[in-house]
Amino acid sequence: MPVAQGATLNHISRESLDIRRLADFYKGIFGFEEIEAPDFGEFKVIWLNLPGAFALHLIERSPVTKLPEGPYSATSPVADASHLPRGHHICFSVANFDSFVHTLQEKGIQTFQRSLPNGKVKQIFFFDPDGKFLFSCSYNIFLICNGLEVASKSNE
Repeated sequence: MPVAQGATLNHISRESLDIRRLADFYKGIFGFEEIEAPDFGEFKVIWLNLPGAFALHLIERSPVTKLPEGPYSATSPVADASHLPRGHHICFSVANFDSFVHTLQEKGIQTFQRSLPNGKVKQIFFFDPDGKFLFSCSYNIFLICNGLEVASKSNE
């Protein structure tokens, strides 16, 4: 029996020098809504909620810590989205995959696309404004556990 019973995703946090720019990106691309956030005094935060899913906490980057910017630090930069499929990431399933991809391209966001080997799930890899890796997948198969299709849903 697991130690944590009934565990679900609560939130994901992203550190940024410009949390407003990042909030506007996640609101405009994925439909996050800004929610009330505590005042931590020494640093700013913006809390976002994706209704029915999870929260995203954007935290002002501390100029004194030496934490890496992301999984691909300045010593190993990744500028090509085709190198992203194996990296640390947040993945969002989207029901309107084809029009979503079209909108990213219209916005000039560099992307890399592929499908799972079985062809059932389309994927698109890209960066947020801070260079953090994101990917989205078609909503055809929205839950896969150890390669076993648990549930499926139609896509555009």
